[in-house]
Amino acid sequence: MVQIKFGTSGWRGIIAEDFTFTNVRIVAQAIAEYLVMEGLTEKGVVIGYDTRFLSEAFAAEAAKVLAANGVHVFFCSQPTPTPAISHEILRRGAGGAINFTASHNPPEYNGIKFSSEWGGPALPGVTGRVEARANQLLRDPRVPLIPLGLAEARGLLERIDPRPPYLEKLRQIVNYPVLRESQLKVVLDPLYGTARGYLDAACSEAGCHVKTLHSIRDPYFGGRPPEPTEENLGELCFEVVETGSHLGLATDGDADRFGVVDADGTLITPNQLLALLLKHLVKSRGWKGAVARSVATSHLIDAVARKYGIEVYETAVGFKYIGDLISQDRIIIGGEESAGLSIKGHVPEKDGILACLLAAEMVAASGRSRLKALLGELYAEVGTVLSRRYNFQVTEEEKRSLMERLKDPPLTWSGLHVIEVNALVEGIKLLLEDGSWVLVRLSGTEPMVRLYVEGSSEDQLRELAEAGRQFIYG
Repeated sequence: MVQIKFGTSGWRGIIAEDFTFTNVRIVAQAIAEYLVMEGLTEKGVVIGYDTRFLSEAFAAEAAKVLAANGVHVFFCSQPTPTPAISHEILRRGAGGAINFTASHNPPEYNGIKFSSEWGGPALPGVTGRVEARANQLLRDPRVPLIPLGLAEARGLLERIDPRPPYLEKLRQIVNYPVLRESQLKVVLDPLYGTARGYLDAACSEAGCHVKTLHSIRDPYFGGRPPEPTEENLGELCFEVVETGSHLGLATDGDADRFGVVDADGTLITPNQLLALLLKHLVKSRGWKGAVARSVATSHLIDAVARKYGIEVYETAVGFKYIGDLISQDRIIIGGEESAGLSIKGHVPEKDGILACLLAAEMVAASGRSRLKALLGELYAEVGTVLSRRYNFQVTEEEKRSLMERLKDPPLTWSGLHVIEVNALVEGIKLLLEDGSWVLVRLSGTEPMVRLYVEGSSEDQLRELAEAGRQFIYG
């Protein structure tokens, strides 16, 4: 029997295998019951969806269930970015949101992200309750439904367009005047996802000269996962160089992740961009406070924080923990190595559109400097820190074997003594004697193991990674 399980960013499954209309109704009913118990029905819930196959149909089915439970529904009229949905929760004072998206996963997947009334991804205490109730309902999957037309007639469903208020929010937090003065030339790649009509509109309004790739709806995402990684952004890198542009800017399927390409066609890693933007925000806005990063994110951020006397919060994997700190106004920027970022005064959710605009703002403010040049300046100030992530496909048997080995962490790694062990949910992080580190973590959404390594040179990264491969496969 299928089991409903919420991972680091919601429940995901393969369409028509475990992500079915029956199971979507069950999860929607479990969420509806949670909302009723918490007294959030009148506040209402935003329901959104991405550009994947059947996403709007799944969303409509969830709306029928929620309305039948007396929950007011704000139904997005078009595919909508995750950060725009988060902004809509806060703007309307809604009780949360249900977003149909599998984010960066391959096209055969779909998923549900459930967000709380504070605008960020629901924390484990909440999703645990929803998950438990959904699995109970699997035994008897009959749930109440009412047609959308009837829900509208009863005032239980309202169709909305979150785009205008979200774009207005970006105008308030991004320095459009410095962008207009710089007249940057940018190439955009929404990877067939929900940033269409958002990132291009914002860049054009800010005075950038824009060329956009892959700006149609394609549920197959061109035959690749809609993830802004080096292997998926070859065309963007080529076009940046070919057109003599200053930047290439990309977002994933639901626009909560970012990819940034320098003028020479080189992809700047999320770790590098987070560190650069921390410095930029401190210097350009004069913000004081703290920074948050996930446990798998580069300590280059820590080095920048030390330089500017900023506290660092290390969180578990999952942007919900960083979003919680943003909602409490405890940090000026928070980010993950998996290309998630948000800032003070904005939504407590990953925002790839904002990340792209801030990267453009930073380049404009520097007099159109290349990002590599800005990174070189940063390394000169705080030292060189390099990091890399590797993904290893594993079978169930390999996964079980690895989980046993994780219970007894090694004392040395690639000839270096382990000085600290950080036990994680389904993983470990080992701090080594020279300041380098490795992290091994089982993915919460895919059949793979993620290996993170960080050191001071490319040679060291290769050595750390090879030791990691041997450890993972035993």
